[in-house]
Amino acid sequence: MHPMKRRMKNWAFALAVLALSAVFLSPFLVMLTTSFKTMEDAFMVPVKILPREFTIKNYGAAVNKIPYFQYMGNTALITILSLAGIKWKGAKLISGLLMATMMIPYTVTMIPLYRTWHALGLTKTYVPLIAPHFAGHAYYIIILRQFMAGLPNSLFEAAKIDGANEVQRYLNLALPLCKPALTTVGIYTFIATWSDYLGPLIYINRKERMTLSLGLQQFLNEFTVDWTLLMAAAMIFVIPVVLLFFIFQRNFVEGVSTAGLKA
Repeated sequence: MHPMKRRMKNWAFALAVLALSAVFLSPFLVMLTTSFKTMEDAFMVPVKILPREFTIKNYGAAVNKIPYFQYMGNTALITILSLAGIKWKGAKLISGLLMATMMIPYTVTMIPLYRTWHALGLTKTYVPLIAPHFAGHAYYIIILRQFMAGLPNSLFEAAKIDGANEVQRYLNLALPLCKPALTTVGIYTFIATWSDYLGPLIYINRKERMTLSLGLQQFLNEFTVDWTLLMAAAMIFVIPVVLLFFIFQRNFVEGVSTAGLKA
């Protein structure tokens, strides 16, 4: 390709990426800037992106209006215990059955699951929120299985010849090599658990056990909404997810790009 055409193609690609980034980042930017505005400034015409009067009081008011850190502790407890589960490789038959379960929407299984948990006497606990993630979501198990299927057998055969047993080969070879896939599954599980609204809404009916996703609902009053406090609370809610992604983004991108290469 001619250097000029290649340069133009690269510029066109960069502009397209910038345009798409602006579209996806604009809601986050509005949330961020609104959290530093006063209530009057947020609805003053003409509307401006940057605050006319910069204030950080919204953050203090937001965490004081509701038991924010108690809700954050409840959310963190559910998320950490959900991430503690061990995913397994499975066989082809099990993999097919797992893929079949992915075709059933949650709204179909929601009532039968609730009746099951209710029969076990666990509907007022965190168990229905933790156990499904701990045992392994079908999609995440398939990601790990696809990644493990692409690992070179020669490494495991060489370790076996050197005297390593199954557990040693798993701990010393498989797990380190699966770090990108494990990171991907970990981030997906963290985001799904941290931001889950429907699950806590169904199973948690005590205020002191509520999660942040339910707690943010308390900022929505019957007649008025203090949007500046809500945006401040939402920013604090989003920060752990953003930090997690930036810390592990390299492994996350590698896991997403390689997990589905081999069936």
